[in-house]
Amino acid sequence: MMEAIDVLVYDIQDNGCRSYTYISTLGMLMEACAEYDKELVVLDRPNPLGGKIEGNLAEVGYISFVSQFKIPYLYGQTCGELALMLNAEADESNAVTGKGVDKDGALSKACKLTVVPMEGWKHSMNWEQTGLEWVVASPHVPSGYHAYFYPTTGILGEFGYFNIGVGYTMPFQLLGTTWINAEDFADEMNKLCLPGLVFRPIHYKPFYSVGKGEQLQGVQIHIMDFAAAQLSEVQFWMLQVLNKMYPEHNFFEECDKGRFRMFDQVCGTGYIREEMGKDYDWSRVRAYWNKDVEAYRERSRRFYLYE
Repeated sequence: MMEAIDVLVYDIQDNGCRSYTYISTLGMLMEACAEYDKELVVLDRPNPLGGKIEGNLAEVGYISFVSQFKIPYLYGQTCGELALMLNAEADESNAVTGKGVDKDGALSKACKLTVVPMEGWKHSMNWEQTGLEWVVASPHVPSGYHAYFYPTTGILGEFGYFNIGVGYTMPFQLLGTTWINAEDFADEMNKLCLPGLVFRPIHYKPFYSVGKGEQLQGVQIHIMDFAAAQLSEVQFWMLQVLNKMYPEHNFFEECDKGRFRMFDQVCGTGYIREEMGKDYDWSRVRAYWNKDVEAYRERSRRFYLYE
């Protein structure tokens, strides 16, 4: 098929999160265009999460379709900027070594790449500030507002243990199960005073997915200050609080251990699960999750197309 085309066009709305896989598809297209000497044109689109960068780089051994590149969980670039960076790094490595980039988390060869930039977008913008209509990216991200919540519970959702609002009317905005007391859980989460976040007790029955038809209790996440909120940390703080409240429910013992590998791949490392499983103290693990943020900000900045 590639032999028959002249130009391949990428025009997909991503959500700014490494595990969402659209950027993994972009990487595969870049590889194919490099192999067949074809041009790839990326029609750039806003990152709904603006310039938010959170999470450690995906590590060797955990590279997969849900963590295709050595980038943070929230990577803070548009798909066009990311493509420019990956392409340039492949080209630079090839010039130094003559062998291309290690396949673990990088492109093996640069392609012919053209990025068509947007007008008026800035890294400081969230989705509402763009004034654009949202074209549904996937069934459980029906609006740009829902894109904010994907990183708040999505990693934890990989276990299929808690309901995270998927199967109800608020995908990724909830965390619930049968043994939680909603009011107590909300109180304990609000005592953390997490910047930009408020938690409300909720009682609900999912229509499908985890907990279908069961009476669940938990919390709804409210983002009051998008700029201040650390989105991806929410789910780990919730694990810490639930372990303190309900020590008889050892999450990593009760969940399906067959899903550990997917959880680790989405995290980009096994360290998060292994350390959280010891004592559920996120404050101790948090530094590891954030260790690559500033270095990546500097690494990616030279490929910015926007302020």
